[in-house]
Amino acid sequence: MRIIYFCLGLASVFLATLGVLLPLLPTVPFLLLATFFFARSSERMHSWLLNHKTFGPMIVDWQTRGAIHLGAKKAATLSVAAVFSISLILQLPIKLLLIQALTLGAVMIFIWTRPSD
Repeated sequence: MRIIYFCLGLASVFLATLGVLLPLLPTVPFLLLATFFFARSSERMHSWLLNHKTFGPMIVDWQTRGAIHLGAKKAATLSVAAVFSISLILQLPIKLLLIQALTLGAVMIFIWTRPSD
């Protein structure tokens, strides 16, 4: 199982890294998954992730206080607005727009009700 967890941890870090570059792909959930997998497979990788200059503070904030950094909240909000704007421009069917609006609205409520650092 350690090898499987390790591979899943690496895949999660890869997806998190892509999330930094691509606005629609989340970063923190994949980092939290990577932390979970590395805690079960590699103490060295787990420590590396928690002490990482960029990723570490996000993980520690979430693990200790359930907090999301204000900059991450703003970036998520801009991404959500961009996605919904594209949907409007493409004139998606109203049912899809309603589903998207409800889902994205729920995500934004969740994000903005978490503490900030």
